[in-house]
Amino acid sequence: MTEIDGSTPPYLRIVAELRRRIASGELGPGDRVPSTRQIVREWGVAMATASRALTALRQENVIRAVPGVGMTVSGSEPAAPGRSGRAEVRRGPVHGVTRDQVVRTAIGIADSEGLAGLSMRRIATELDVPTMSLYRQVRGKEHLLLLMADAAFAAHRPPGTLPPGWRAQLELLCRLQWSIYCRHPWLTHVISLTRPLMAPHAVAHTECALRALAGCGLDQHTQLHLVVALANHVRGTAVNLQQGAEAEQDTGLTDDEWMVAQADVLGRLLAAGEFPHLARLSRSAIDLNADSLFEFGLQRLLDGVAALVRP
Repeated sequence: MTEIDGSTPPYLRIVAELRRRIASGELGPGDRVPSTRQIVREWGVAMATASRALTALRQENVIRAVPGVGMTVSGSEPAAPGRSGRAEVRRGPVHGVTRDQVVRTAIGIADSEGLAGLSMRRIATELDVPTMSLYRQVRGKEHLLLLMADAAFAAHRPPGTLPPGWRAQLELLCRLQWSIYCRHPWLTHVISLTRPLMAPHAVAHTECALRALAGCGLDQHTQLHLVVALANHVRGTAVNLQQGAEAEQDTGLTDDEWMVAQADVLGRLLAAGEFPHLARLSRSAIDLNADSLFEFGLQRLLDGVAALVRP
């Protein structure tokens, strides 16, 4: 048995504590064990860590999945070892797992942990079904990501009635896309400009933007480049949302807290006198963040479109 100390990975500490509860009788055969979400709340770890802890216990046949119940403490009779040498955990039959459930579960995981925490096995654990059963609904992870992106855009469709004027329409679409990325930061790693996502509800945004420019006297080459440039500004700025969320999870510091922690380092860097313009800016009350970058860049891009549009 692994000795538990300060250097022990968090998931092994959780495994050790759950083993203790089972050995002491605090959790008996058939009792439900904490779910991944309960573990996240109790231990303050990421969902991936909680899932890894439960997976380790399942592989040892300490716990098992009971359809409609969740994870429970196994009985006294261990399962026979499988070909892999690990104890196999039998699962009950799959009842009513739909594509929509798979997609919604995948989005929930990606929203809380990013795409790094997303896997078919993880989704199956959340739904309490065999991993292979998911392939009845999705062909693989690439297909799943397409469905996730389409569902995200479907929840934020362009309104049926748009405001008058090309600028107001483009601004509305860009703000709508920004809200989608803010809600689902992982989308920035799914959307590609060189290989457009063939998701109908995402394509609808492009169609709507092209329609806004249709009567502005612009050739098709210019129209498409303007639409893609605007979409790229929204997506490119939103990349910082996912990076910020991951950094906060890794360090435990918000962006503001991280900047405060770096104050001494920045002070020494600017005190050397090599960066006078930056030093002057640092003494001003300028609020620079993802939202302000999005707003500033959007207005400047729209100003550029206005210079091309013919009366």
